[in-house]
Amino acid sequence: MGISSQLMAQTHTEKIVKEFTFEKPGVQNALMIANINGHIKVEAYDGDKIQVEVTKNIRGKTQERLETGKIEIQLGVVDLADTIILYVNSPCNHFEKSSPRSQHSHMGTKWGYAWDQRGRSCHETYDYSMDFKVKIPASVNLLVSTINNGDIVIENVKSPVKANNINGSIRLQNLMREAEATTINGNVDVVYVQNPQRNCRFYTLNGDINALFQKGLGASIGFQSFNGSLYTNIDQVELLPVVVEKEQDDKGVKYKVNDNQFKIGSGGAYLDFETFNGNVYVKEKLN
Repeated sequence: MGISSQLMAQTHTEKIVKEFTFEKPGVQNALMIANINGHIKVEAYDGDKIQVEVTKNIRGKTQERLETGKIEIQLGVVDLADTIILYVNSPCNHFEKSSPRSQHSHMGTKWGYAWDQRGRSCHETYDYSMDFKVKIPASVNLLVSTINNGDIVIENVKSPVKANNINGSIRLQNLMREAEATTINGNVDVVYVQNPQRNCRFYTLNGDINALFQKGLGASIGFQSFNGSLYTNIDQVELLPVVVEKEQDDKGVKYKVNDNQFKIGSGGAYLDFETFNGNVYVKEKLN
């Protein structure tokens, strides 16, 4: 019966194409993409516009449900003059500035999803995904996130990058600046064409972290894992002394021991790596 239901499902695919320019251009220009179901791919190019192509997929067991999904699921846009925000507009959530209802703030910003107050009683009668394929000027600051059924790929961006996922991987290719990447179920792969000069953080709960840097990396490394190990092909690695922090509160004196920390080369930016069920691989290019 399950197979028969799947075969009888109605499907709809639609391409949404948009182009944006910053009304207030400057070094603080940023693009934020807050996806829910689907992939995100962002690639830097030589142009000065943000070029967006979103593939909207709707699947319903009846034509009526399919038509409802086609109407209800839309691409949302917030234009803040120096920042462009792209999000998914659906009946079970509202994308807005932070409020007591907000349950999914967008990576430290004031924007996020406020899920419908009806909670579990609010559910779409169809399945959907929104796959983002975006080209941006290389200097635009980038913040992207998705939740289900999608991976994040970012390539050739020369500005700072933040990427959040839950059920999918993150791949950051040809980076030059500081980055943060966090996922729950998936690998984090990072390749630098110019070693970062500022602090970075990379985290996955269930997956490996693979970080490739240019020859001559100078950095401080923080490493933490419950079931994983740290591997490297770099010879000049020094284990730093354990630091114990002492705090006093009404319950008494509390001691906190820092994570494993290492110095690579002459030291430099702090690169924080953390997994729970996975290994961390920190490597330099051999040539």
